[in-house]
Amino acid sequence: MTTDSNDEHRRQVLYWRLLSRVFNTDEQPSLESAGVAIVDDLGLPPALLDPSISVDNLVQRFPDLGAEFESLLDLDDADPDGEDPAQQVRRAALVSKLLLNVFATGAGDVSATQLAAWQQDAGWFKKALCGRGSGGQGQNGEGQGKDQGEGAAAGGGRGLGTGGGGRSIDEAELNRVLGELEGDLVRRMRLREVLSNSSLAAHLRPSMSLIEQLLRDKDNLSGVALANAKALIRRYVDEVAQVLRTQVEKTSTGKIDKSVPPKRVFRNLDLERTIWKNLTNWSPDDERLYVDRLFYRHTAKRTTPAKMIVVVDQSGSMVDAMVNCTILASIFTGLPKVDVHLIAYDTRAIDLTPWVSDPFEVLLRTTLGGGTDGTAAMALARPKVADPRNTVMVWISDFYDNRSLIDDFTSLHRSGVKFIPVGSVNSSGYASVDSWFREKLKDLGTPVISGHIRKLVFELKNFLT
Repeated sequence: MTTDSNDEHRRQVLYWRLLSRVFNTDEQPSLESAGVAIVDDLGLPPALLDPSISVDNLVQRFPDLGAEFESLLDLDDADPDGEDPAQQVRRAALVSKLLLNVFATGAGDVSATQLAAWQQDAGWFKKALCGRGSGGQGQNGEGQGKDQGEGAAAGGGRGLGTGGGGRSIDEAELNRVLGELEGDLVRRMRLREVLSNSSLAAHLRPSMSLIEQLLRDKDNLSGVALANAKALIRRYVDEVAQVLRTQVEKTSTGKIDKSVPPKRVFRNLDLERTIWKNLTNWSPDDERLYVDRLFYRHTAKRTTPAKMIVVVDQSGSMVDAMVNCTILASIFTGLPKVDVHLIAYDTRAIDLTPWVSDPFEVLLRTTLGGGTDGTAAMALARPKVADPRNTVMVWISDFYDNRSLIDDFTSLHRSGVKFIPVGSVNSSGYASVDSWFREKLKDLGTPVISGHIRKLVFELKNFLT
């Protein structure tokens, strides 16, 4: 047997072992012994084969492996066909470790420590797909603006590493899959027991899946458990707010108002325009430009107060939207000359405007689940519109709702209100929107935004600046 064929056989053994462990928790002795022999021959630690050891722990013991894991699946710039066969086997061993830890989640109860370890492994998985530029933020805070890049201000998910010429993995798809896995782990936790023990609760890392469970169960918590739940919710809110605030603050504070004469001070001098306008005064004899008129830049900006009305569907399918929009509304509340109102609804509507500056308090006042009736929210929202052309209404829902709402949406749009329908404002960009409403709103000239929350930030900044 040639060396190349032997290396190919070893790669197959590693991947067969991976499949065996993902779909059957029982060890296959022959595959396990073969795997041990392979990693030993490669000079890799046997701990690589132990799914109970997290990638974080492995890298702590063997720091040299960290750089390999970070760029493990980022093969866009590599030539896998020209890679050394032995190196391909080594890559297969490391890939197997990563995939096994992320996708072999087992069954039964899950501890807080196990959840935290999985979240860390998911972070390594995203880092491996994205390369070194990802920041490896896993699911915590959903990595908005950190592991998804700031450059796509109005774009959706990016394509991640292709794994050597295969299909590009869309970022939205990746986040959705990891979110589902994490949600399953959270549901299998005895969360109330964990929260009642502060030492166990300390192992929990806030994520969207965990926050959703806490918000659903908050009315059944008390004492230490409730205090720990509130601490986790506030920590998550602060982490997401930090990222979103950076995106919002990148905008200018208003459009230039050219009706206001510019201040004639040196810092406002438009040197390029001044030279251009005085070129007729050039003296070839003196080789000098004689300036008889100075031009200055306009710097005054419009500061007309704008009203923002955010209406959020808080039914069970819109948890991510409720959390993100609550935080986003609080950030815009902090901007000058922006009057923000927040309404949440399911079959009933509640005006949360008095607490809009504190997303933590808003979330504690929400009740997730139930049906959907947007007409209740519209009854609260419409009276808030005093100056239509200076008002933006953001309606966040999957729009599986009362179809008579389209008449209200049409009326608002024609009155001059900037109406922005949003199908999702989450990190993954994944959403299921009622096709009837999607087509009707598109015909109206107000297509539904479905994508990363950066899309909504981009639209709001355009209106407010």
